[in-house]
Amino acid sequence: MTTEFDQLERCTICPRTCRTNRHEKAGALCKAGDHIKVARAALHFWEEPPISGEKGSGAIFFSHCALKCVYCQNKEISTGGFGLEISPERLYEIFFELKEQGAHNINLVSPSHYFALIAPVIKRAKADGLNLPVIYNGSGYERVETLKDLEGLIDIWLTDYKYSSNQLAQKLSRARDYPQVALEALKEMDRQNTLRGSDQYDGAGMMKQGIIVRHLILPEHVDQSKKVLQIIYDNFGTRLKLSLMSQYTPTEVNTRFAPELGRAITKDEYEEVLDFADDLELDYFWQEGEACKESFIPSFDTTGVLNC
Repeated sequence: MTTEFDQLERCTICPRTCRTNRHEKAGALCKAGDHIKVARAALHFWEEPPISGEKGSGAIFFSHCALKCVYCQNKEISTGGFGLEISPERLYEIFFELKEQGAHNINLVSPSHYFALIAPVIKRAKADGLNLPVIYNGSGYERVETLKDLEGLIDIWLTDYKYSSNQLAQKLSRARDYPQVALEALKEMDRQNTLRGSDQYDGAGMMKQGIIVRHLILPEHVDQSKKVLQIIYDNFGTRLKLSLMSQYTPTEVNTRFAPELGRAITKDEYEEVLDFADDLELDYFWQEGEACKESFIPSFDTTGVLNC
């Protein structure tokens, strides 16, 4: 495994490979420095059923992000950078505190830009008896070389596949290469998962190991959602579990960037995507009711971050 120092001195952790010396300044686009920054660490109940279960997922929300999605629900921490800097030792403690609270798993939310600091903590915690699944909950915009360095440390990949269109990826996330990068990253996740025996669940239906691919359906972009599903089917058949989300919530900021984002998706748009998934015989979770009116966003108030 590459050393922490080597990774942060000329950072190439994410696909942007900005080569910033993060010991001296923050990353070029992610804005992350050389210390872990966390906005919240607590039980979370709004993930997919085999992730949240009845007791909750032990979610650790990391500050900053390598993508700049105009519609991000966690904008306060992803682009705003809200959070507190902590040491790797404190992150280690948080893992076991969440376990004591009854968490089904340790859910690392947007962790990729802190990979060099987090990976040794996971390794140590597992060696010291952390027997919960570790989840890599990311945007899908991942560098394959980084994922390879995580081999054996991640149990569940909870990953996005946002776009099939390079133009839309650039417009909404400032990442023109997203479709190709996300596909290669998903192939690497699938390779690692397959080597370990593919998806596994316990007797209560909780995922212990595997992949869930999330896709957020955007208004006026049903065709690109269907193309995402076609890409997944063409490359992985029907073996990957998907999560097709209708929870997009319009805001004034979103609309300034893209007028079509000024409304929630319609029932007809959502059902058209679900019907297409059914035609491909894909296995997926779906959201019932008007998901855009529900709050899937926790309070980013540094709960659980400091040991007080």
